[in-house]
Amino acid sequence: MHFHSSLVISTLATVAYAQTITGPTACIPAGGFELCQNLWGAKSGVGSQNSTLISSSSSSVSWSTTYNWANGPNSVKSYANVESTSAKGVQLSKITSAPTSWSWSYQSQSSGIRADVAYDIWTGVPSSGTPASSASSFEIMIWLSGLGGIQPVGSQIVSGISIAGHTWNLWRGPNSNWQVLSFVSASGNIPNFSADLNEFFKYLIANQGVSSSQFVQSIQAGSEPFVGVAKLLTSSYSVSINK
Repeated sequence: MHFHSSLVISTLATVAYAQTITGPTACIPAGGFELCQNLWGAKSGVGSQNSTLISSSSSSVSWSTTYNWANGPNSVKSYANVESTSAKGVQLSKITSAPTSWSWSYQSQSSGIRADVAYDIWTGVPSSGTPASSASSFEIMIWLSGLGGIQPVGSQIVSGISIAGHTWNLWRGPNSNWQVLSFVSASGNIPNFSADLNEFFKYLIANQGVSSSQFVQSIQAGSEPFVGVAKLLTSSYSVSINK
């Protein structure tokens, strides 16, 4: 029998508590993850946001984000997200699987909201690198929701891609020194998502010129609001990389 090593340590007891962060760059440890506010585009509008860590363990996390944003309807205000502290630093060619699951829901939302719910996966030539930096080569997004007619960076280049039991449209375009590749759900919201991220990686290697020598530098999951008022709850999220 062949066993695969995993970058995620076996699950410890889940710690349940509610800790809220409000600062534009605030982050807090969350078991095997880090929860961050990341109000990187707040100056394009007016509003506020806070994020609450509900529970966490070494392998899963639950959190919520509440926001109220106005003005600049075509500009992203923030990307409240969790980042795995262990699912990183592996070359795409060495990955055997990258299982993930994400259960989320809007507890409340205003009419006319413009926001996505999406993975943001960063790869580059070096084994480590800060997302959206000079070390970044590709930004791979997986949109589980896109409300209000918003669109990813670039233009749609392929439609009707079947991966992980869902159908996706692929967008591509440049942003600073990296390329953005966005898989957008073709069938609306996917509130209970379970997949092997390696299926997306393999597609991009085979069809979009992404080198298998690229390293996964970061896997983030969160929401990018443009405008609107909402409370987004993630009841459970997990991700790991096996090699």
